[in-house]
Amino acid sequence: MSEQARRRPHKPYRRPQKDPVRILAFEALRAVDERDAYANLVLPPLLKKAREKEGPEKFDGRDAALATELVYGTLRRQGTYDAIISACIDRPLREVDPPVLDVLALGAHQLLGTRIPTHAAVSASVELARVVLGDGRAKFVNAVLRRIAAQDLDAWVEQVAPPYEDDAEDHLAVVHSHPRWVVSALWDALGGPRAGIEDLLEADNERPEVTLVARPGRSTAEELAGVVETLPGRWSPYAVRLAEGGEPGAIEAVQDGRAGVQDEGSQLVAIALANAPVDGSDKLWLDGCAGPGGKAALLGALAAERGAMLLASEKQPHRARLVERALAGNPGPYQVIAADGTRPPWRPGSFDRVLMDVPCSGLGALRRRPEARWRRRPEDLDGFATLQRGLLTEALQAVRVGGVVGYATCSPHLAETRVVVDDVLKRTGGAELIDARPLMPGVPAIGDGPDVQLWPHLHGTDAMYLALIRRTA
Repeated sequence: MSEQARRRPHKPYRRPQKDPVRILAFEALRAVDERDAYANLVLPPLLKKAREKEGPEKFDGRDAALATELVYGTLRRQGTYDAIISACIDRPLREVDPPVLDVLALGAHQLLGTRIPTHAAVSASVELARVVLGDGRAKFVNAVLRRIAAQDLDAWVEQVAPPYEDDAEDHLAVVHSHPRWVVSALWDALGGPRAGIEDLLEADNERPEVTLVARPGRSTAEELAGVVETLPGRWSPYAVRLAEGGEPGAIEAVQDGRAGVQDEGSQLVAIALANAPVDGSDKLWLDGCAGPGGKAALLGALAAERGAMLLASEKQPHRARLVERALAGNPGPYQVIAADGTRPPWRPGSFDRVLMDVPCSGLGALRRRPEARWRRRPEDLDGFATLQRGLLTEALQAVRVGGVVGYATCSPHLAETRVVVDDVLKRTGGAELIDARPLMPGVPAIGDGPDVQLWPHLHGTDAMYLALIRRTA
């Protein structure tokens, strides 16, 4: 070693600075990646724990808001950020360790998707990397993020997305951060020009409003509006929309079950089924896929107003318990059971109204569960298709002649909506579609009928689908 090197003072080791907000965001992303968890289930308990801590790691409202934005913003724009990160490294993206990718994606979102200053976004991300990855990989994170910081989002997108004229679906997939197959499926379901599909994809990347439902006979929209800052619902008479930053769990009516958190599209499906005309008696209703209980609670309240009883059935026992919790305190008679709707315990022709809100890909709720777009695969639809056909077939057996079945999905994918309904009606016989559109009065652009398709960019709701079917023989 040279004399000059021996005389050079050693740079003292500096412990990495722990940033509770970014550490929490990283933990949430790792849970989503490692355990196939959903952010909307993982994040609340992490935030609750952080608020309960004492000292410098205790969260305030601004900390919670930033952590939430970092998690959801990173998940929503993951496809775009992956393309940008890939352009800044010298190896295939799949060869980068997933925890490193999570730190890079969090950094990319701070640089390209927030107003955090560049130097702060880079330095905070490098410090996070030192804490959770170690000094060696923190240097890699630093180098990549400095390359990303050289351009803004628009410039990066222009560089990494193929031209629309060369490959329209791939262009939209990169620009709007959706898998290509999802872009294709949504475009097929929506139809129309480029502007429509771009509006839909962009709506999927926006933070959804929190909508409350005032359960009939127990609460009213006016009551909810009187205790918190709200906007009126757009379409449902039972809906109010919370103002920015509103906390539904702090509302007494939500705490005691007289109101709940429920998307307005979900409310409209339950209301339309409840108001569909039936021939004859109207005393026994069935929710055949009731978990986690939002629609069941609204249906139960509507049934109670008419002296009808609701049977809520859910295959998974833990989800049946959620249904019981949602229905607790319902003013009329109800029963909750754990049963498989494809092998039902009830007799054929037992019910006047049946709701079958079937398990599906969830492509209609990507605003709320952004990670679902990366988790689903086209081949998943085959498994759902068999289940959906089986559930609808049994629903038509469960309803009496003159009664009505509502087939609903939180997916606009044609293979989960019209294809299922048309196929089951052809094979079953003795049933006919009725026009659902008049049962959503005032709601525009819901399709040519007789079924209804809602859209995030047109209605501010999840992309709920509803077909109403009357049993004729």
